[in-house]
Amino acid sequence: MRKAAFSKKMLSVLLAGSMVVGSTSMLTGCGTKKKNGVIKLDVYSQLANTQGMQTGWGADVLKEKFNVELNIIPDADGVYQTRAQNGNLGDIVIWGSDSKDYVDAVQNDLLLDWNEDDLLTDCGPYIKKHMADALKKNSGLTKTITNGAKDTTYGIAHSVATNSKNHDAFFYTWDTRWDLYKKLGYPKIKDLDAFKNMLIKMHDICPKDDNGNPTYAVSLWSDWDDGMVMYIKSTVTAYYGYDEMGIGLYDPQTGKFHDALEENGPYLQMLKFYNDLYRAGLVDPDSMTQTYDQMSAKVKSGGVLFSIFNYSGSLGYNTDAHLKAGKYMYCMKPEEAKPIVYGMNTQGGDRITTIGAKTEYPDLCMEIINYFATPEGFMTYKYGPKGETWDYDKDHNTYFTELGKKTHADGKTKMEKHKGSFQDGQIQAAFDTWANDADNPDSNGETYNCDNWKSNITTPEYKIQQDWVDKTGCKNLNEYMEKGGNYVVAPATSYSASAKDDELKTTWKQVTTSIKENSWNAIYAKTDAEFNKFVQKMKKDTAAYGYDECLKWCENEAATRRSLEKALSN
Repeated sequence: MRKAAFSKKMLSVLLAGSMVVGSTSMLTGCGTKKKNGVIKLDVYSQLANTQGMQTGWGADVLKEKFNVELNIIPDADGVYQTRAQNGNLGDIVIWGSDSKDYVDAVQNDLLLDWNEDDLLTDCGPYIKKHMADALKKNSGLTKTITNGAKDTTYGIAHSVATNSKNHDAFFYTWDTRWDLYKKLGYPKIKDLDAFKNMLIKMHDICPKDDNGNPTYAVSLWSDWDDGMVMYIKSTVTAYYGYDEMGIGLYDPQTGKFHDALEENGPYLQMLKFYNDLYRAGLVDPDSMTQTYDQMSAKVKSGGVLFSIFNYSGSLGYNTDAHLKAGKYMYCMKPEEAKPIVYGMNTQGGDRITTIGAKTEYPDLCMEIINYFATPEGFMTYKYGPKGETWDYDKDHNTYFTELGKKTHADGKTKMEKHKGSFQDGQIQAAFDTWANDADNPDSNGETYNCDNWKSNITTPEYKIQQDWVDKTGCKNLNEYMEKGGNYVVAPATSYSASAKDDELKTTWKQVTTSIKENSWNAIYAKTDAEFNKFVQKMKKDTAAYGYDECLKWCENEAATRRSLEKALSN
């Protein structure tokens, strides 16, 4: 029986009897919500980047709707093991892409079955009605654990699509200083060599940023590195259309797996590309030690000429001040680049939101997760409070308010009715329920992606923006990327990374640490000989740690993924 919440039977008994005057609780759709005494819920999240109480507008929304406060507990070495040994992971538990801890938690009864006592039916009606495929996928993940003895559902995946016909928005956008490209006379950029030469010439035109500091072609950051250096493998994905997989890259067109140390393989090729840029004085020397936030500040001041991603490029650089001055950063990819774009999947991705078995408030946890799966909840999660930062017009077209335009352009914009900035209040629990390009049923045929709202598809306001439109013949980024079909769609399947045993996890950590450290050293190499020295050291050290074991795991994963992709076309 669910703890602490009113079941249907208990509710009927209460309603049949006398109501207590001055009660400190009021009944909600499936449980209780206390008027006095805010409920604090612990959210253990393997995706969280911050620790402590949710603040700002996000905290205000949660308190107003559920009278709760969220205490965010991020993952770190030993955190899962400690909490698992105590038998209490938290009230809401959000898992990253590595499924081993999730499977372990199910095996050790650390998570609540959503089918128990009709929890999902009573408190998660929107999820049950609109995310059936994602729920079915989750049931399948744990069927072998329960030996199929009962139909169990422990959570819901992230980025669920409303249909599987389309692909997500383009993620690798090749944002480049278009105003400098214009000054160069719009040269034809065929491949990486031509792109590098273009960046060298751009730097000659613009050697200083807005504050008089040196500019660089690119500014990297290391705090997002995982199995490899994130920016290196991402450039492979943006150029060849290969998808990251463990210690290498997977080609969704052929099923071939390219490991990070493959001779003349894509990872080492791109590592050399960035070393060449560094030796030309075009890579920010702070790249290995700086954080994402420190890099972002440089983008905003015009210190960066190029970015693989829009969030570390145009979204930070294209302020009104820059645009009025005729300065613009937008998509300009080499002709041979074939960036990957991800197919949409009604089963969702491989990050799972669950409820801890020891929570005292299962109904409340389920209500909160369900809310962020509703259109209003997901829009609030992405863009802020309805009516303050976004809303619908009389025809149900979505639009940003004046404040919303500012918060979307700059997360550090102060909120008007809440403490702190928009960024301060962003909900840290990673309730990433729907795919960005999933249909929003509350709108007039629009998706959750603001780039495609009718209100945001307008005639360019500034001459430099119109110049991009005139030269490319495209209205927006998606049209530009679709033009010519030079991109790779990664089919959406039910693939989820297999669990690694404890021995492999130890080996994996040693191998990936060596890959990252030696990759950074290779980027900063002053000569070809020094670059080759670090590459050989990477190969030697990882071989000693057990690289072949990690490679075998990746190759098995690639084979599994390929078989699922083939099944889609049969």
